[in-house]
Amino acid sequence: CQSRKSPQATVTSPTASMPGVEGRRVLLSGGNRGIGMAAAKLFRERGAKVCIVARTEATLKTSGLAYVAADLSTRKGCSTAIKVATEQLGGPIDILVCNHGIGSAHEKPLHLTDIDEWKTSMDTNLIGPFYLTREVMPSMVEQRYGRIVYTASTAATEAEPQACGYNTSKAGLCGLMRSVAQDGGEYNVTSNAVLPGWVKTEMADRSAKAEAEARGRTPEQIWKERAALYPAKRVLTPEEVAHTILFLASEESSGISGESIRVSGGCPW
Repeated sequence: CQSRKSPQATVTSPTASMPGVEGRRVLLSGGNRGIGMAAAKLFRERGAKVCIVARTEATLKTSGLAYVAADLSTRKGCSTAIKVATEQLGGPIDILVCNHGIGSAHEKPLHLTDIDEWKTSMDTNLIGPFYLTREVMPSMVEQRYGRIVYTASTAATEAEPQACGYNTSKAGLCGLMRSVAQDGGEYNVTSNAVLPGWVKTEMADRSAKAEAEARGRTPEQIWKERAALYPAKRVLTPEEVAHTILFLASEESSGISGESIRVSGGCPW
């Protein structure tokens, strides 16, 4: 596990502060790209102290944020990430955003699913977030405050074909979220999930390329098909999901817990 402390991690912006976010210590997994990076920047702009974590240090170095490089599919990696982030941020985590994960581009139909690949999806998308949550909950209970937000997917409720590991892990993540809401409620700890639809990210690009290859089409054609599913005829941006995460982590969302919030631009799927 490697880490870096950046002076920019404590930058505040009084004019853009949000109740319950300014001055709060935020650990955000998968913060090196896509939705995670967009959310990390928003938290910093709104006055939070932010530490991001991902597997590879090379993708974290240029973020300008405090960071930890760790394998979040393992208990040791998650425990170390919490320990180092707590040191970097100068105290216990107030807000945990579990945003890391792997997609379904590598998956096959269920009867051809590789068991080890399925377990990798579970370890990364579900077990890792459990470990992170288990590590931060004692301090949140002690201080009687906490916000936990999980990035799931619309696939948690509407399964994608040839994506058994992804579908199952994201549905399980929503179950974990609801359990945390029940157990954390009396301690002022809220827990919610965002369920994004198609978002233009590197992970979604990989799935578009895999689908294009399987169907004899181009990635551009796949993205046009995805956009056609939405009333606005476009897919989402990482920033649109990030703003929802920010709201759920703020004091203004104190009455919302145990909810799966779709961020899907009106698309029913």
